[in-house]
Parts: sequence; C-alpha cells; structure tokens
Amino acid sequence: MRKYIPWLKSHPSVSVVRMSGVIASGGRFGSTLSDAGIAPLLDKAFKKGKPAAVALIINSPGGSPVQSSLIGARIRRLADETDTKVYAFCEDVAASGGYWLACAADEIYVDPSSVVGSIGVISASFGFTGLMEKHGVERRVHTAGVDKSMMDPFRPERAEDVERLKDLQRVIHDNFIDHVKARRGDKLADRDLFTGEIWVGAKAIDEGLVDGIGHLVPFMQEKFGKDVKLNVQGQKKSLMQRFGIHAAVGDAVAAVEDQALWAQYGVK
Repeated sequence: MRKYIPWLKSHPSVSVVRMSGVIASGGRFGSTLSDAGIAPLLDKAFKKGKPAAVALIINSPGGSPVQSSLIGARIRRLADETDTKVYAFCEDVAASGGYWLACAADEIYVDPSSVVGSIGVISASFGFTGLMEKHGVERRVHTAGVDKSMMDPFRPERAEDVERLKDLQRVIHDNFIDHVKARRGDKLADRDLFTGEIWVGAKAIDEGLVDGIGHLVPFMQEKFGKDVKLNVQGQKKSLMQRFGIHAAVGDAVAAVEDQALWAQYGVK
C-alpha cells in the first residue's frame, strides 16, 4: 500500500535470484541451471519494480560452458539495460561454471567456507575395450569422415584424438580466462590463477577472485537500510519433479554425473 501513497517514501527493494545446481542445457534429475530456464527469473528481477540492486545466490559446481556463458551474458545485458548493480553471494560452491556466473556480478561475496575457482575445463569418460574383449563383444561402427567417432569409449584411445580434444579445451579455457580477466581486472593477484585450482573463503579474497566475506541479509541491510525489502526469485521444479516422477534410467545416469561434479569440491 505504501507505494500507492505519494507522500510516503517507499523502502528500497533488492531482487534476489537463487541459482543452484549443475549448469546444463536440458532439464535433468534434480535442480539444474540453463539459460532458457533462468531467463524469466532474471528478466523479472531486473525489470520489475525498479530494484536498488540485484543479488545472485550461487551454489553450483559448474557444468556446460556454453550455458554458463549465455547466463552470464544475459545478466550483464540486463544490468546494463537497467543500470542496476549486481552482487553475487556464493554458498557452498561457486566453481568452474558457477564461478563464471559469479563473475557476471559487479561484486562477489563468500562465506568463510565457500569453495570458489576451478577456472579450467575438464572432460571425463571411460574406456571399455578390455571389458569387451574379455566378454567377446565386437564393436562395429561405420562412418563417413575419419574423425566422426573421435573419443569413442568402445575403441582404444588414439593420441591424435586426445590432442584434438585438448585443442578444443584450450579454446574454451581461453574464453573462460578472458571472461574472468574482463570482469575482475586489476583485482586479480599477479600470478597464474587459471590452473583449475580452488580456494576457500578468505584465500579467494587474497587472490582477488572475490571481494569479501558477506551474507545476503546483513550485507543488504547495511547497504540499503534495515527496511530493505528482498524479493526472492526461485527456480521452479517441473510438475513431474514435484510429484517425484522421473525418467528412471536417463535421470539416474544424470544424477550420478551431477553427484560427481559436486563431489570434486567435497560437498553433497
């Protein structure tokens, strides 16, 4: 009612967007982040009610580099269009793609135990050739194009395939480095921070990867006053997820992959 009475001053408001889960293009088991999925929340956060700022609550071990880039670019585009400052608050993990998202903010804050960093690119798979030979299984693949079956897990690994994969990874890694340097600039420590290393809490401050220790509510109250209003935008589960219905095999595999991503940082 206050905003409809001209002589009463409105309390400042801050839009809060929770960004939690593995970053992936498709809707998999559990909570995932994608550009298409988060876009409506970000649009609402920046454009509804002229917020004093937008806060991102980030808890992600990373995932798709493309989706990370798309989400990060969307945040910056909306921030520039609306002239709104963006603050990131990292929870358990903001690593790899999760740190990419954090860098889309103007300032980054962490808990003393938050894990951040992992500025690198990883590709993991299995090789089944020995198992197939043991059980007498023959793999038959026919392609048009000698490299169409590159990194096929059912055939022996080839050195030329590994080198091609590393070339691809180097391009993605360079894009990641460029993004971090563009966003963090002179704040970064004068050493190689792009090895895939991770840091916890205050150590990340020392390296210039984040700006300080801080939690959402006290930080915003100190900045905008005790009466600041926090408008939280949360990720919504699909109808199937709310009723616990999943595509059993596909989601089970995806769940294992997601768990492996979280496990790299000692959480979940």
